[in-house]
Amino acid sequence: QVQLVESGGGLVQAGGSLRLACSTSRRTVGMGWFRQAPGKEREFVAAITWTSGTTYYPDSAEARFTISRDIAKNTVYLQMNGLKPEDTAVYYCAASTLGTGSRSSLYGYWGQGTQVTVSS
Repeated sequence: QVQLVESGGGLVQAGGSLRLACSTSRRTVGMGWFRQAPGKEREFVAAITWTSGTTYYPDSAEARFTISRDIAKNTVYLQMNGLKPEDTAVYYCAASTLGTGSRSSLYGYWGQGTQVTVSS
């Protein structure tokens, strides 16, 4: 079993930054961040492999978001810069024992989510 706890969400003005953190009870193979806005499907944001630090982003990514990990702290971060109102969503951290990538089906463990709201 893997427990995930997200933190760092909140309200920020457009153009601002936030750093989300996800603390995990144990390291698996990969970690991912997803988001879900009201009325929309869950969307892949970023992922990282624990051992190599290889990162994955959507093809459409604008390089505003950066995922990283701190092995000593068993924590994964999502640095979000240049936030836009359309980034408003609940952001979920997820852990995978199968691999790392963009498919949500890879991830068997999910956090409770943290709300990010970007005002215009």
